[in-house]
Amino acid sequence: MARSLKKGPYVDEKLIKKIQDLKAGDNKTIIKTWARRAVITPEMIGHTFGVYNGKDHINVQVTEEMVGHLLGEFSPTKKFIRHGGKMQREQEKK
Repeated sequence: MARSLKKGPYVDEKLIKKIQDLKAGDNKTIIKTWARRAVITPEMIGHTFGVYNGKDHINVQVTEEMVGHLLGEFSPTKKFIRHGGKMQREQEKK
C-alpha cells in the first residue's frame, strides 16, 4: 500500500543532510545508506548511493526516471541462481 497523500513521501532526514553536506560538484562520492524505504527526490539526481540489501551495499546511480521510486527497488535482496533438475542440465550441455 502506498503512503497516505496527506502525509507525503517518506524521505530520510539523515540522507538529505548527507546530500547537502557534500560539495556542489562532488557527485562521485558514494553515500552509504540503510534507508531502503526512502523515496528518491529531485535533490538526489546525479548522486551515487550505496543501498544495503542485507549483505552488501549495492551502488545505485540516481537518474531523473527514478524520482518517486524507493531506493530499495534498485537494490535486489534475493539472487536467482537457476532452477535445477535433469532437463536443465541437458539444456546447458547443448
